[in-house]
Amino acid sequence: MTELGLPEDILACLFDLDGVVTRTAVVHAAAWKEMFDAFLREREGEHFRPFDDKDYDEYVDGRPRADGVRAFLASRGIDLPDGTADDPPDAPTVHGLGNRKNDLVLEKIRTDGVEAYDGTLRYIAAVRARGLRTAIVSSSANCRDVLRAIDAEDLFDVRVDGVVAAERALPGKPRPDTFLAAARDLGVDAAHSAVFEDAQAGMDAGRSGHFGYVVGVDRVGQTDALYAHGADVVVKDLAELGGDA
Repeated sequence: MTELGLPEDILACLFDLDGVVTRTAVVHAAAWKEMFDAFLREREGEHFRPFDDKDYDEYVDGRPRADGVRAFLASRGIDLPDGTADDPPDAPTVHGLGNRKNDLVLEKIRTDGVEAYDGTLRYIAAVRARGLRTAIVSSSANCRDVLRAIDAEDLFDVRVDGVVAAERALPGKPRPDTFLAAARDLGVDAAHSAVFEDAQAGMDAGRSGHFGYVVGVDRVGQTDALYAHGADVVVKDLAELGGDA
């Protein structure tokens, strides 16, 4: 292993955004809960079963917005029409619910701002100082704005986010396609790339894409689940890997 805590043959590092680089995973989780609880209350009355942390981890964390909506609704036996990507947030459709959740996230970010994990930023700087390529891989369509808000856009050679995935028709996590696209854009194959993720869906993507190393970042106490879904190592902060992070 190198002083970065990675196998010797790793040439590129592919980082998820929410929960790995920025402290926005909790913001997304809160927005999902607020949106789904309001929807379920309206549909089923005050005795509805609320959206909880297990629902977040299993059905929506790390997935593209519409996929997360579909997966959670299916778990409750609810079938809604897909609608279209520009549905208003009050539309009773998959995209309408997704857009309602996105509005809530943006409002929370505008109100509270965005914070980065300092250990991650130092680790990425150490990775780049040692000549490895870097990419940000996120299902978020707001990825570029968030990176600019923390002045971190220049830390990444490549960005594959929700906007790029839509343009290229790339399926999101737990499929590996967005990570594979980022590695290709960097000119490095999967076997020589490391994935850094905090979501179970991201672990699945790393494993199914046959990446050289998969790092799970446990911010919420799900170490066992991250290992079960394919992590090679799990840390609470990237500073634990080394590299003077």
